[in-house]
Amino acid sequence: QVQLVESGGGSVQAGASLRLSCAASGRTFSRNTMGWFRQAPGKDREFVAYINWNGDITYYEDSVKGRFTISRTIGENTVYLQMDSLKPEDTAVYYCASTLYGGSPQKSYEYQYWGQGTQVTVSS
Repeated sequence: QVQLVESGGGSVQAGASLRLSCAASGRTFSRNTMGWFRQAPGKDREFVAYINWNGDITYYEDSVKGRFTISRTIGENTVYLQMDSLKPEDTAVYYCASTLYGGSPQKSYEYQYWGQGTQVTVSS
């Protein structure tokens, strides 16, 4: 019913930038929290960032603080992840997710809807 579609991934050199987008459809998003997660080969899915319903609260994993910025456009139901100063360790499939309520929005189990993922590869 709710669909999330990521785009914007690619293959870049270390130090480059990418902007990921996540477009939501199938319902009107009111006070949902949106999160970004990533999964590298052989590793568990890892929290990256979240943003609350009106964009006044954001939170980041320590490893991306100062380099990544999460934002959203309420009217278009679109969430972005601006990634600057990319490092090889950022290489992963990146997923966006949505939850109407989450007491711990850095935890993947709080999210009901997930996108299909977009690949980000960073070479040294």
